[in-house]
Amino acid sequence: MSRTATEIATQPDCWRRAAESAAACSGLPEPGERIAVTGCGTSWFMALAYAALREAAGQGETDAFAASEFPTGRRYDRVVAITRSGTTTEVLDLLRAVGSAVPTLALTADPKTPVMDAAAAVAVLDWADEESVVQTRFATTALAFLRAGLGAVPGLRSVAEAAADAERTVAEPLPDAVVAAEQWTFLGRGWTYGLALEAGLKMREAAGAWTEAYPAMEYRHGPISITAPGRVAWMFGELPVGLAEDVARVGGDLVARTDVDPLADLIRAQRLAVRLAEDRGQDPDRPRNLTRSVVLKQPGAVRTLD
Repeated sequence: MSRTATEIATQPDCWRRAAESAAACSGLPEPGERIAVTGCGTSWFMALAYAALREAAGQGETDAFAASEFPTGRRYDRVVAITRSGTTTEVLDLLRAVGSAVPTLALTADPKTPVMDAAAAVAVLDWADEESVVQTRFATTALAFLRAGLGAVPGLRSVAEAAADAERTVAEPLPDAVVAAEQWTFLGRGWTYGLALEAGLKMREAAGAWTEAYPAMEYRHGPISITAPGRVAWMFGELPVGLAEDVARVGGDLVARTDVDPLADLIRAQRLAVRLAEDRGQDPDRPRNLTRSVVLKQPGAVRTLD
């Protein structure tokens, strides 16, 4: 079993621990605060998911930005940054630019990195750190941590219930049609759009697969043209009315699980990425063109796959 596959399988326990840690964290956003969440790559997609979750829960206006695109002139009550490595250049630059003017919280896996000094408060999720280049468990654990900090949200499973669902998706067989497909389009609505983006990224990173991701209601406005026999449309969360009929009409295979939490369903996409890499003779632990840390030409600058 690859290291990536081993780390994927540990997510249910990581989420449970995240929920416990969130209950003891004093730097989480307070209801009513106007906040911004930031990160790079996978961490940005988790920021998008959390921002949508928090707003839907009625806890305050919440924006999400890639760290490199953060509008530093905009006023927020708090800034939350997600960085697995704690060394991501864009995140560190942003936190230093914000300084003490705004309360900041960073989520990281490594307590021996510059982010410990760059943020006012730091939540260290070191039990969810990874040896793999491709992020899986740290990203979902960070989202589970922030999600648990929202408390009970009507219509949303608790993190404990999501972890129970994850126990199933870690172990169940992947559908043959999904494994054999040549193309995958991931869809989501609200907070699950961030999960759709992340699923597509995992498939590209680990297996070099042809994937796309869109808001579900945008699927009919162009993206459906790529769906055909041997291609998959994968919906995270509740299926919009008429979408199943649209996918069937163009001959595609629809994946839509409403019996598990969407975050648990993301585990299936992670597992699929590993399976495809192995089937194609690629090493998911050492993906093509990627390293855990990329050194830029500028002296001292480091970018990481966060």
